[in-house]
Amino acid sequence: MTVDRRTFLQGGAVAVGGAALALGGRTVWDHTVAPQPADDAVGTATESFRGARQAGVSTAPQAFAAWTAFDLLPGTDRDALVRLMRIWTDDIERLMGGRPPLADTEPELATAPARLTVTLGLGEGFFTAAGAEDRRPSWLAPLPDLAVDHLQEGWSGGDLVLQVAADDLMAVTHALRVLTKGATTFVVPRWTQRGFREAVGTRPSGTTMRNLMGQVDGTANPDPVLQPDLVWFGSDAEPWLVGATSMVVRRIAMDLDGWDKVDRTGREFTIGRRLDNGAPLTGTDEHDAPDLTATDALGLPVIDTAAHIRRAAASGPRERFLRRPYSFDDPDQPAAERSGLVFVTFQRDVVEQFLPVQRRLAEMDLLNQWTTPIGSAVFLVPPGPGPGEHLAQSIFA
Repeated sequence: MTVDRRTFLQGGAVAVGGAALALGGRTVWDHTVAPQPADDAVGTATESFRGARQAGVSTAPQAFAAWTAFDLLPGTDRDALVRLMRIWTDDIERLMGGRPPLADTEPELATAPARLTVTLGLGEGFFTAAGAEDRRPSWLAPLPDLAVDHLQEGWSGGDLVLQVAADDLMAVTHALRVLTKGATTFVVPRWTQRGFREAVGTRPSGTTMRNLMGQVDGTANPDPVLQPDLVWFGSDAEPWLVGATSMVVRRIAMDLDGWDKVDRTGREFTIGRRLDNGAPLTGTDEHDAPDLTATDALGLPVIDTAAHIRRAAASGPRERFLRRPYSFDDPDQPAAERSGLVFVTFQRDVVEQFLPVQRRLAEMDLLNQWTTPIGSAVFLVPPGPGPGEHLAQSIFA
């Protein structure tokens, strides 16, 4: 299939809807190549658990990740939630440090954390059960309906979520199993999603990972160190939110069989970037800013008006968010939903930063012909625990 530019411009092949796939470059925090460690150092590498902010947000993305959302069991009240937070705090601190939790029945599996991080997110149901409705941010609710969405209950919602990531799949699987077993008195799993990506150090310096469509994935990420106000709640926020952020988890199914029928020119035209090095069609390097005013000899936009990178481009300084996408390939799912992207974003305000971009993509994005959102969930990521504190302590304070 060859994509004709005028056919697109006349509306014959423009699909209405949107899938929030950030296809492009990443900033220094993500694509810097770490020195190659000795083999034994890969497994023993650790990330810090305690601090003003939770790990797993601005941490250099690991090779493997899993997300499990939980529903609270009937009768789980404020006191029960505090007990759960204390159990998870102790277990997560041990696991991230390469030590087995007290109830770990396979303690040997905990000794190779491989940069394990566990990030806790709270859904709106958590605040209701905790009697803390006054501390629930107004944006903590399901996203508004978007035209392209075909959401399924089995991939959406949840009262709590754990994001577990590491550079070794065994570390992810073991940690998630231990943490789930330790919470059976309080919660029941609602859904689990697993993803993979290129590990830091396996790609050339200055380049980004590619998704299953072959596109580099993660354009124009804000640097959470240089632009913390786009990711984190700061000192101007309510005390219980300082150091917090929001997490959006979207499951995007990809029609890879259909994408296979699109030629190289059509793929680049759809995204607005070259396949070889990820550069925008108006540039030469992956990290060049796209020139959205450039036209060709016929006076047509070089980057089409419905190209993904144009529709995803921020229209203001606040329309940016931190992306941590992971690919998935699940043979147990129906063919149309087997492969795709677990698209995870972090931002201070979902309504102000995330939704405007999603609405533009939902209105008109060429990529929508091959991508469909089938899952969606929104969570508050509370501040990190300080010395002697448990997770989400500020919500109960």
